[in-house]
Amino acid sequence: MSDLTFLAVHAHPDDEASSTGGIYRLLADQGVRTVLVTCTNGECGDDPDGAKPDVDHHDADLVAAVRAKELDAAVEVLGISRLVRLGYRDSGMMGWPQNKDPESFWATPVADAATRLAEVLTAERPQVIVTYNEVGFYGHPDHIQANRITRAALDLIDYEPTLYYNAVPDSVMALMRVRWEEEDRRRAEQDTGKGVVREPDGPPTLDGEPINMGTPDDLIGAAVDVSRVTDAKYDALAAHASQMSDSFWLKMSKEEFRLAMGTEWFFRVTNPQGLSGVVTDIFAGYRT
Repeated sequence: MSDLTFLAVHAHPDDEASSTGGIYRLLADQGVRTVLVTCTNGECGDDPDGAKPDVDHHDADLVAAVRAKELDAAVEVLGISRLVRLGYRDSGMMGWPQNKDPESFWATPVADAATRLAEVLTAERPQVIVTYNEVGFYGHPDHIQANRITRAALDLIDYEPTLYYNAVPDSVMALMRVRWEEEDRRRAEQDTGKGVVREPDGPPTLDGEPINMGTPDDLIGAAVDVSRVTDAKYDALAAHASQMSDSFWLKMSKEEFRLAMGTEWFFRVTNPQGLSGVVTDIFAGYRT
């Protein structure tokens, strides 16, 4: 068994699979201890009949219960050693009324949540930590809050781990946008056939400014080949059936998914090991 420990701080059930599913399974297969901190219960997801949070009969507590079981299943698929649920309520998208719920993650004082996270870090002492960047990748308040509490928690512990943000290089993001645009066109055609008029989704924004979800290629600090475990990543996503059954990714075959998702990228934030360039092992500098 390795003496290495990896920990990721994610906002909702299913986030662990989409951005770090490959690295979790890869490290588990190497004997690395892996820890997942999930900050919210995911109450603002679709409920079992597909109802969105703005529909009167949407049952947030039922959604959370379903997603808890799905998360357990995904954790099993990915071989995660320990799951920590912080248990905050899902804040919804920026500007939603759920942002103001005092039990929501977004409304929770950063210092309070950071103290709880620091207790986990102190107990586990991970050498490598992953979370989202300062804009939460695409502006989701819970993702932004995950970044904030992670950075604050690092100030409360007695050592310096290597912190990475999950990332997608700009060159890859350009290809993904083409795929998303094709999917949007397909859905629009289906909606038109049903007599449904749907406003097209615009680019994500934060404080009125568009967000670039990509990271400049020359700022990528780690590019990890996870191609041999993409089937597990696919299965972990599929475990979140209540939210992912209609997702673009699960409409791919496993072979297509393997080709599209064979690498996971990260932006290096702290660098106690003095690394340079793009590493291919997220534990570069720690292996003995």
